[in-house]
Amino acid sequence: MIHSLSGGIIADYEDLIYVFVALDGGGKAWFISPFPLIAPGDRVKVPCGRASCEGEVTRVEHVTKQTAPYPVNRTREVECILG
Repeated sequence: MIHSLSGGIIADYEDLIYVFVALDGGGKAWFISPFPLIAPGDRVKVPCGRASCEGEVTRVEHVTKQTAPYPVNRTREVECILG
């Protein structure tokens, strides 16, 4: 972990789970998963604009904020894993 001279943290190496989701009706997007047991093939509910969409996880990546495939502050979270 890197600290600034004023005592603040510059870099945060928190482990994040990014999932690439193929949305029903077309389109694909990256989302952050708060669910550690998510896997490719899982059906999920994700935010789409002001509503929610369903889709299928096609890829799972364990990353840090520095290695994320899409900016963390612009990435939305998976709402739930569907049964």
